[in-house]
Amino acid sequence: QVQLVESGGGLVQAGGSLRLSCAASGRSFSTYVMGWFRQAPGKEREFVAAINWSGGSTYYADSVKGRFTISRDNAKNTLYLQMNSLKPEDTAVYYCAADQRFGLLRVSASDYDYWGQGTQVAVSS
Repeated sequence: QVQLVESGGGLVQAGGSLRLSCAASGRSFSTYVMGWFRQAPGKEREFVAAINWSGGSTYYADSVKGRFTISRDNAKNTLYLQMNSLKPEDTAVYYCAADQRFGLLRVSASDYDYWGQGTQVAVSS
């Protein structure tokens, strides 16, 4: 079992940056694949990025590739999402999620076992 708590959301102008954090409780954080998802009003929850247990492997949605960076600090049980060059279409509630299966970086929300409560990101034009 793991509890996830996101922070770092807010309102930013287009072109700006934000850094999201996801603090995890539980001793197994370092073994989980971790992911970031987002959900805009009236839309499905969509994959943003994923990272393997060591941080050595990452995967991004095409819409954020080159602008967002996912990372983790296993000593601090914390997952990060650095978001640069933000666009109005990045506006959404951002969620971190944990996949307790070791291995593949999955992009489907249904493959993740634990979720945070979300943090709102709003990008003004």
